[in-house]
Amino acid sequence: MSEKDNTFEYDEEDSVEFIQSNMPDKLKGQLTDDEINYLVDLIYEYYEDKGYLNDDADDNVEIDEEELIIYVLENAKKDNIKAFTEEQVEAVIEGELSYYDSLDDDLEEEE
Repeated sequence: MSEKDNTFEYDEEDSVEFIQSNMPDKLKGQLTDDEINYLVDLIYEYYEDKGYLNDDADDNVEIDEEELIIYVLENAKKDNIKAFTEEQVEAVIEGELSYYDSLDDDLEEEE
């Protein structure tokens, strides 16, 4: 008897494509795929630093979005990467969260 695999498949390329397609119209085309990947990496670095990705982390974590935006902007500046705007970072955060939620929705539909 085989058990159903209840893990979701995160795909970096799908994530970037999803974020690009869900960008607000006034931000479309402002960020390259590589820049979005970089911002997503910083977002997950923040989550890691806060302990949100630990196996024993609470499932109902409250993320301080303003703190996350500041973290991303400061690290991008420190890394001498393009000067991103708060609006761009916020759009990537929202897009990444929506992509993650879509994976969770897909998993629920399979069950």
